[in-house]
Amino acid sequence: MIEFSNEEKEIIVTKIQAYFNAELNQEIGQFDAEFLMDFFTEKIGVLFYNRGLYDAQAILESRMDHLAEAITELEMPVK
Repeated sequence: MIEFSNEEKEIIVTKIQAYFNAELNQEIGQFDAEFLMDFFTEKIGVLFYNRGLYDAQAILESRMDHLAEAITELEMPVK
């Protein structure tokens, strides 16, 4: 399960509360917002985490391809 620091939890809970207030015209308490955060973290958090890993891997592969091309360009011809 993904672990958040206390500061991160506060930010997430505040955003959940703001969303409920702005979009659903409902007040949601601290406890309910934390419960909702824990539910989503447990049930779908891993999907977001894995997507981040895949995106990072794609960026790294792209950079490695560019590095390989740059090294090839530096090669000197053999006579």
